[in-house]
Amino acid sequence: MTGCFHCGEPVPTGSDYALEIKGIVQPMCCPGCQAVAQTILECGLASYYEHRTAPGIKGELVPSELAAMTHYDLAEVQQDFVVETGSGSQTLREIQLSVEGLTCAACAWLIERHLMGLPGLHYVNVNTTTHRARIKWDPDRLSLSDILKGFAKIGYRAYPFQTHQQEALYAREVRSYMFRMALAGLGSMQVMMCAVALYMDLFISVEEEFMIYFKWISLLLSTPIMIYSAQPFYVGAWRALKQGHLSMDVSVSLALIGAFVASIWATVFNTGEVYYDSITMFVFFLLLGRLLELRARRKASESSSNLARLVPIMATRIDEEGEHEVAAKTLRTGDRVRVLAGATLPADGIIVTGAASLDESMLTGEQLPLLKQIGEPVFAGTINTDAPLEIRVSHPIEESRLAQIMRLQDHALDDKPAIAQLADVLSRHFILVLLVIAAGVWTFWHFHAPERAFWVTLAVLVATCPCALSLATPTALTSATAHLTRSGILLRRGHVLDVLTRANRVVMDKTGTLTTGNIRLVSTQPLAGLDEAECLAIARTLEAYSEHPIARAFKRATSTDLLLAASDVTPVIGHGVQGMIAGTQYRIGSARWLGLADDMDADKQEGGLVIYLADETRLLARFTLADTVRADARELIAAFQAAGLKTTILTGDGSAAADVVARELGVDELIKGATPDGKLAYLKGREAAGDISIMVGDGINDAPVLAGAHASFAMAGGTDLAKNSADAILLADDLSRLLAARTLALRTRKIIKENFAWSIGYNLLVLPLAASGWLPPYLAAAGMSLSSLIVVTNSMRLNR
Repeated sequence: MTGCFHCGEPVPTGSDYALEIKGIVQPMCCPGCQAVAQTILECGLASYYEHRTAPGIKGELVPSELAAMTHYDLAEVQQDFVVETGSGSQTLREIQLSVEGLTCAACAWLIERHLMGLPGLHYVNVNTTTHRARIKWDPDRLSLSDILKGFAKIGYRAYPFQTHQQEALYAREVRSYMFRMALAGLGSMQVMMCAVALYMDLFISVEEEFMIYFKWISLLLSTPIMIYSAQPFYVGAWRALKQGHLSMDVSVSLALIGAFVASIWATVFNTGEVYYDSITMFVFFLLLGRLLELRARRKASESSSNLARLVPIMATRIDEEGEHEVAAKTLRTGDRVRVLAGATLPADGIIVTGAASLDESMLTGEQLPLLKQIGEPVFAGTINTDAPLEIRVSHPIEESRLAQIMRLQDHALDDKPAIAQLADVLSRHFILVLLVIAAGVWTFWHFHAPERAFWVTLAVLVATCPCALSLATPTALTSATAHLTRSGILLRRGHVLDVLTRANRVVMDKTGTLTTGNIRLVSTQPLAGLDEAECLAIARTLEAYSEHPIARAFKRATSTDLLLAASDVTPVIGHGVQGMIAGTQYRIGSARWLGLADDMDADKQEGGLVIYLADETRLLARFTLADTVRADARELIAAFQAAGLKTTILTGDGSAAADVVARELGVDELIKGATPDGKLAYLKGREAAGDISIMVGDGINDAPVLAGAHASFAMAGGTDLAKNSADAILLADDLSRLLAARTLALRTRKIIKENFAWSIGYNLLVLPLAASGWLPPYLAAAGMSLSSLIVVTNSMRLNR
């Protein structure tokens, strides 16, 4: 069997879809892939196939999906994610899009080249790391739906991305620090050039007018750095003082302002030393440390929630005049809405007409769709898998179950338990003692040698400035973060490393975390005269007419692509599929539907998922299905237990499959059938019992508990809301990297303690020298810089 040249999927036997590419006729699996490949060739972008590193996405160009894209042209829809840009008479619109199907740089190249051929498109940039595209276009010449269709024509799916508030805040902070650090870096280089001339006076005689000139130039260059670049430290110090406590920023600000004022005095009156070079470099390195920390947080937040994707943009509202397409956010309580098979529900409601199986895994974690009938509640964001429904809206989207989960997540973030880092404890006492000693030194010298009081006090402040102490934790965390990023773990919050060293319990979701979330066929047991291949052929033919997850398991279960001739095939909602094959009526489905009560009881005792194939008179086969346990899950559980950590599976799946996975992995505790708020309540209960917990999850239903855990990890293949709620993201869905993270966390704690020991030891050594007047301020500044350099170098060992 050959594979499709475009997407790599098997080409069905007898398929005649093909396309000549660079003189060679290449097979295609469907008309969609053929159309996509044809578009790529017509645009002169055939070299995409030479440089790609992975197959393209399947080109399923569904007319109804393309028609639905016109909804994005409505003003009430665009107002949530489109902004007006441009200047003068020309007004452009800008949008961020989430792009599905990106696999390599060749995909980005293909998209950019293709879209730039659209009239009215001014700018496009595709980021393969974040799977986003930034677009600017002229609304008078081009519509947003045409841009989205441009993606679809070459086999990609693009959706508007609504930037999360936290991500926007991080972006502004990073941009601000970039500007401040750029000014400090450029200015400090110029100041250092002047400092070289000033230091030359220690070795050779330099004329006094040149010395004065270089001091004034240094003052001119340093002033913008002190006013603009160092502003975050002043703001932090003022905020801390208003709240009645001392922080690193207080001591840093005092040292900066004191050294700068002393340097101005020395420049204006031409007496004493200037410290412009030390000040500017100090500001630059402090800003660098904070910028690296912010960039790590922002990079992680690029996986934040795209809430625009959780519910549909449009809904079909029914009133006295008929059916109307309206924006989903305009639905109100009491409205009647039609939801077609395969569509996502736009609001919470009650079924008034019809019955269907709904995929609620994004809310509950239950891996199989649930049968919902008239009078039963349904929820926004869930998927109608098999039959049309008419619902009466009970809650608009802002009051839906999904919105409640998001509010619960925000509340959990606010109540996140704070495990204070060692730096906070040490710095609080250190800064207070330092200020008291500095005041005592000034008082002593004021009465014994008033002319030296200021300079000796300044030497004390500069020499003992907690620069090294303030860098001890951030530099170690930054180095460890960089190491983890290369290893496939993206940290969003720095406390994760500390919690990993203290945790005594690991709590994990089941579906999508310990398992792959894909149902597979485990075994086929013939029960009559047919062999296994014949049973599978019949089952696969019937299931080909269903989009149920169980049906997809049969599509993957066999190597043959030939389907039997069938007629009158009908999916029976909540039960199975029936149809005629070669004149015989076959049914495949649950034991209850087929009237097999005894077998159903046996299946429950065994666990897992079992369905049956039967004809008009007898059972033909028994199929056992299961969710695949990740290959590294068992090793991970054993390693955590060996390290003394208790393990818990916390899942919304209430079926016997959860017991099977728990037994197979050997976890200490299983909590199943838990709701999102129930998961959070369990974690709060463990916290009250003294446990420090690490949570690993992947679904929307895990978002509150991920936000409320002491430290949490989201799977890369999980939902955007889960990744936004977690403290770290496993980029490769590789559970074994949690063990590597814990090992690195232990090393990081050791490095931080070494940094603290050196920083405090150095300050205790130089403090008597500075207070006694034996250490001049310029040597104190040099020692401070050397101390900081040692701390940074020690932290960089974590990068190895």
